[in-house]
Amino acid sequence: MIQIPSLFGSGKTNIIGLDISTTAVKLLELGRDGSRYRVESYSVEPLPPNSIIDKQIADTELVGEAIRKAVKRSGTKATLAAAALAGSDVITKVIPMPDDLSDEEMQGQIEVEADQYIPYPIEEVSLDFEVIGETEGAPGKVDVLLVASRREHVDNRSEAIEMGGLTPRVIDVETYAMENAFTLIREQLPDHGLDKTIAIIDVGATMTTLSVIHDLKTVYTREQVFGGKQLTEEIQRRYGLSYEEAGMAKRQGGLPDDYLSEVLEPFKQAMVQQVGRSLQYFFAASNFNEVDHIVLAGGSSSIAGMEEYIQKREGIPALVANPFSKMVISPKIKAQILGNDAPALMTACGLALRSFD
Repeated sequence: MIQIPSLFGSGKTNIIGLDISTTAVKLLELGRDGSRYRVESYSVEPLPPNSIIDKQIADTELVGEAIRKAVKRSGTKATLAAAALAGSDVITKVIPMPDDLSDEEMQGQIEVEADQYIPYPIEEVSLDFEVIGETEGAPGKVDVLLVASRREHVDNRSEAIEMGGLTPRVIDVETYAMENAFTLIREQLPDHGLDKTIAIIDVGATMTTLSVIHDLKTVYTREQVFGGKQLTEEIQRRYGLSYEEAGMAKRQGGLPDDYLSEVLEPFKQAMVQQVGRSLQYFFAASNFNEVDHIVLAGGSSSIAGMEEYIQKREGIPALVANPFSKMVISPKIKAQILGNDAPALMTACGLALRSFD
């Protein structure tokens, strides 16, 4: 039943992390330089409008062409790729299993039991599993994480990757990719994140995703409609620019003097409100009533001073994610540009780390 590309997968050769987001394809390849990771290749290729709708690939050919351009722009020689599904596209369930089963026996038993956890015909589903540890209070049992998605979601991403000239090796889940990337920034946090509750707030183009990590494991995720596209559209409307011109002006500057007070400041306030709302949803849905730290990810996190703004409003220490701060950077990559894009590359980074599983 489980086929490659599966929902996890692993490999010993370089695997390109390929974050197919609403507005762009973000490509990242990591290697090793002694004991440190090394950024070998990276590129960001814009996607034509409506290529991705509600996190689903609406036009496979357009996405495939963007991947091909990203590969060419990056100069990578790697051919294997890892991409991710949105958390809303997957079903996850932790189930206890006997600890003396072989992988083949466990796979067979999971396939038999999957029907009770998955509301789709089993032939329409891609599924995978991973043993995550001993079952608490149940000797002789292990907890197994079952992850399943409609096969069409996996197939669409795989097809786009193949059209881009790459071979799909891993189809992951954005939540787990983010958790994987978190290992690269935890040393910047008190006690390296151990026994801490960390809120990672990823503000993408159209969606904000809150991932809460407690003691290094994801305990909560939630997606809400809000993103940097709203700022781009307001720039477009107010200054009479095309959407592409507005996006470029947002990144490169050169807008009129009233931009900071009339456009950017209201967006920053809306972003802070979104952060607060996301945290309140988390507190209401869990046994937690506080978080120890906020990590900002996504393109809008690059807005100057955003972490101080949120820290002041929420009263919680905050930092902007940079998974590359301790990495060696290939000479062919402009470190300043990579640094500017770093918060938006967390998912791609988590996917690229699959090379070292």
